[in-house]
Amino acid sequence: MSLLSDLINLNLSDTTEKVIAEYIWIGGSGMDLRSKARTLPGPVSDPSKLPKWNYDGSSTGQAPGEDSEVIIYPQAIFRDPFRRGNNILVICDAYTPAGEPIPTNKRHDAAKVFSHPDVVAEETWYGIEQEYTLLQKDIQWPLGWPVGGFPGPQGPYYCGVGADKAFGRDIVDAHYKACLYAGINISGINGEVMPGQWEFQVGPSVGISAGDEVWAARYILERITEIAGVVVSFDPKPIQGDWNGAGAHTNYSTKSMRNDGGYEVIKTAIEKLGKRHKEHIAAYGEGNERRLTGRHETADINTFLWGVANRGASVRVGRDTEKAGKGYFEDRRPASNMDPYVVTSMIADTTILWKP
Repeated sequence: MSLLSDLINLNLSDTTEKVIAEYIWIGGSGMDLRSKARTLPGPVSDPSKLPKWNYDGSSTGQAPGEDSEVIIYPQAIFRDPFRRGNNILVICDAYTPAGEPIPTNKRHDAAKVFSHPDVVAEETWYGIEQEYTLLQKDIQWPLGWPVGGFPGPQGPYYCGVGADKAFGRDIVDAHYKACLYAGINISGINGEVMPGQWEFQVGPSVGISAGDEVWAARYILERITEIAGVVVSFDPKPIQGDWNGAGAHTNYSTKSMRNDGGYEVIKTAIEKLGKRHKEHIAAYGEGNERRLTGRHETADINTFLWGVANRGASVRVGRDTEKAGKGYFEDRRPASNMDPYVVTSMIADTTILWKP
């Protein structure tokens, strides 16, 4: 008699050319990931060769019941680390039957920015540091924390090692390897300052692919925590008090910044970001005011400040960039629940296309 695990791990390529495609899209809250699977007659590597599909938007808060059909367009393909073989994960965005992007489709406008000739010429690179918190499922309290109580103060947990410092490493490592298998350009992981909090980094990724890869990595993390019986939170300040919040620091460079003389280009770009500080903050994630307090390695939400090697700044420039006279900078303002399509395209728009 087969066990459930035996059936889950069946290798379909032994008996059929058919593959399973898991279509993934973003739900009505802007953070809830949804997915469903369909059978394809054979392997597919080009998203334009995949069929469009639909779903009930009234059940995701994206359409009224009397006109509930939402169409999803395949946009990016990743290998499926859960089903493996030739099976795939498909990142989609959502449209009305008439072909108009629905309000929660942030990818559509981002793609417009990234297809602009001036932006294409600059070859925008992104490195996104996605922080998150693992919670005990039944009590919504951080993993490793005593029920109804608190661990020792912050200090030993950042990049910590040991059963009393690192909580959930099996989940984190499983996610790391699953992302590499999927073809996501994940570049590292580390334990964060608050116990139960972790980070993974995606990049360097070019243009719209940064958003696709972050969303795919978030989906894989949600699936792994589902298997482990743990909840993942992207709340920017999951625990009030003297505990670090969770952000999504976004490292950014253009071709001009990476070339000789790029440091002056970087300074000009940062000045432009400062002039649009309020617009960026409004788009950088909900609840960010609870995180950007001027404490816990943040700048105050109402203040724009940049500096070299200053982790209390809105935008940080690394010592290596200052020394080389070229390189990249880090926008430290985005919250962990930001939409990477919005943040990446907005930074490109402000620094390349916007004329003050």
